[in-house]
Amino acid sequence: MQSGKKTLFNIVFLLAVFGLTVYGVFHGEDLGAMMDAIRSSQIGWLVPGVGLVVFFIWGESIIIWYMMQSFGIRLKKRVCFLFSSVGFFFSCITPSASGGQPMQIYYMKKEKIPIPVSTVVLMVVTITYKLVLVVIGLGIMIFARGFLHHYLEGILPVFYLGLALNVFCVTLMTVLVFHPVLAREMLLKGMGLLERLHLMKKKEARRQKLNDSMEVYRETAVYLKDHKRVLFHVIIITFLQRMALFSVTWFVYRAFQMQGTPAVDVVFLQAVISVSVDMLPLPGGMGISETLFLNIFAPVFRQVLLPAMVLSRGLGYYSQLLISALFTVAAQLHYTNEEDGP
Repeated sequence: MQSGKKTLFNIVFLLAVFGLTVYGVFHGEDLGAMMDAIRSSQIGWLVPGVGLVVFFIWGESIIIWYMMQSFGIRLKKRVCFLFSSVGFFFSCITPSASGGQPMQIYYMKKEKIPIPVSTVVLMVVTITYKLVLVVIGLGIMIFARGFLHHYLEGILPVFYLGLALNVFCVTLMTVLVFHPVLAREMLLKGMGLLERLHLMKKKEARRQKLNDSMEVYRETAVYLKDHKRVLFHVIIITFLQRMALFSVTWFVYRAFQMQGTPAVDVVFLQAVISVSVDMLPLPGGMGISETLFLNIFAPVFRQVLLPAMVLSRGLGYYSQLLISALFTVAAQLHYTNEEDGP
């Protein structure tokens, strides 16, 4: 019952944010001119963009397949693609992408994968996913000062805030993984303080849940120490996965027959948007992503800025949502048929 209410809330929240985004972006705009511009784009350049989105989803499935092998668990790659699709679909429709991993664990359990194993695998996926984003963000901040001030003068505070939140998140996860005892003591003291201030009720179940989560972090630390080569390969695949999705916007740029802006600038401007919105509690960064695109890509797309934003977000987020939704349905049908079978 509680799960149903949460799902309903997520759907209503997603639709509300989508409605506000559509109103905020298109209110007062000439929609006819926008559609004419989109129709004039060269679709041949957009097809590879869809391919990059599929590669993005496929990349995580390869990571899951590869890491499961390191645990001695043999899975078909197409099954891992279903796991990946489920994760991206529920991440796309839930605030802060909070629904993806629980649903992946749910479907992995149907393959009789132990929950501790699936949890450790997805923990490593999360850490590397955010680590790569942090490295890209810090690299832009340190080594591309001219790039920052040329394109991002108006949104630097948003970029720095997003980067800081990601750095904090990666640092916290690293402490939890490699110093679980210290982290446990800190969290218990913080919990005790909140209880003494009557901001939180004292519950033994909450402390037990904390102890259980610390065990997951301990197991993750053991895995990372024993599988350094696997971790290195996962980081490389994750980097390629991220860069593939960022490159979608460059194909939109070429679809409008634009010239003059280097491909690397277009790709890293899209990376800046991801760094800025990744930690915000909005499904897929909806609303803020569109606003940032219209701000920082103005000198790049010029007169086709709005149509370019529609195509870029349509490919990078909404096609990802649609593709992952289709394979999530496929996953549900697959496991339902297995349960109903002889």
